[in-house]
Amino acid sequence: MPQPVRRRAVLAVCCLSLFIVGLDNTIVNLALPAIRTDLGASVSGLQWTIDAYTLVLASLLMLSGSTADRIGRRRTFQTGLALFSIGSLLCGVAPNVGLLITFRALQAIGGSMLNPVALSIVANVFTDPRDRTRAIGVWAAVNGLSLAVGPVLGGVLVGWAGWRSIFWINVPVGIAAIVLTAVFVPESRAPHPRRLDPVGQLLVIVLLASLTYGIIEGRSSGTAVMAGCFAVAAAALAILLPYERRRRDPLLELKFFRSVPFSGATLIAVTGFAALSGFLFLNTLYLQETRGFSVLHAGLLTLPMAVLTAVGAPLSGRLVNARGPRLPLLVAGVGMGAAGFMLAGIGPDTPILWVVAAYAIFGIGYGLLNAPITNAAVSGMPRERAGLAAAIASTSRQIGISLGVAVIGAIIAADERTPPGTGRVAWLIVAGCGVLVFVLGLVTTGRWALATANRVNGPDHDPALTS
Repeated sequence: MPQPVRRRAVLAVCCLSLFIVGLDNTIVNLALPAIRTDLGASVSGLQWTIDAYTLVLASLLMLSGSTADRIGRRRTFQTGLALFSIGSLLCGVAPNVGLLITFRALQAIGGSMLNPVALSIVANVFTDPRDRTRAIGVWAAVNGLSLAVGPVLGGVLVGWAGWRSIFWINVPVGIAAIVLTAVFVPESRAPHPRRLDPVGQLLVIVLLASLTYGIIEGRSSGTAVMAGCFAVAAAALAILLPYERRRRDPLLELKFFRSVPFSGATLIAVTGFAALSGFLFLNTLYLQETRGFSVLHAGLLTLPMAVLTAVGAPLSGRLVNARGPRLPLLVAGVGMGAAGFMLAGIGPDTPILWVVAAYAIFGIGYGLLNAPITNAAVSGMPRERAGLAAAIASTSRQIGISLGVAVIGAIIAADERTPPGTGRVAWLIVAGCGVLVFVLGLVTTGRWALATANRVNGPDHDPALTS
């Protein structure tokens, strides 16, 4: 097989894994009312159905990236596909919410071995800087598209075959990806793999789990439990930072956060994906429970968002390559913020054209978000650290999704008198996240910011990965 064809096949396999993991972040949203009815789930149960996946994914991404560098990227990638497929199969037969949440966590363990490892494979297969830049642009576009089409595909599947089908669909795709990986993907390892950091990994898990638990369960468990969870999260962070600074091979490479574009990409990923997850969570409850649309109809109403995201994602990659990340980030912030403000006043009788218009504007903004995040993250590290950079960017996205669902769900649970999905405060939080994306995009893409990136990157900097 000619080498260019083989490289494209590797990119296709890696993007396939990215697509199913990203899809699983959002496809579940349209099924939440059906899961609630079938399994008798509470609002917090629905939150954990989402956050069990994103929280475990966020906690293990960096560990999986460094493990793949040590034992082999193809081997880790195939193991992740197998675990993800098994977890999906078990989710599809879960008899209660508790087991569904447990199996979602198993899915996430497998998913954590896919995205950062796949991007490392892409970075090592595409050795020409220009080809690598194009491949990363395709990668970012697929990531954005997978998250956007989840609600549409979820609506179709749940309406046609029930909510369990959204998990079963992953199984044949995962098996096909395992076979294609064996055929096309070469094995690779880092020449100088990083040592594992079990203490740092444990602190990250404690930090994210206690913060998320405090937000989701704090109201029902009491103020003391909430305060205790936040105190544990603060203590874990206070221990983690100096500990990682002293390690030779830290789990979290703190010195790279001195690059303003890299730090900005991390914060933008958190705020932008918090807006996305909050938007989807509210949208699902509003369309199905407040407006009474069927799950299929609700999924189809989000189609404008998915279509405009599909258009915007590759356009964003080209804009980043041609003009840098500032323009797409600013437009992303405006689109997501404007949509949040438009939806802050919706109610049971809001004209559906107004709602769909807001969805379309959100899709434009979100479609432009991913490419500049990925570009800034990867360009914020030397070439051999591309896997770690991708893991940090992916972790930031998952943290954003977890926090968005946790915070928005807590607001919904605290205001039971408001029709589901219509809370003004919740939608204003979504809008505020869009405003933060705009501000961070403005601050972190100027000359001063780029100068900090050049100082951090040093002689190993790969200019082809910098916009």
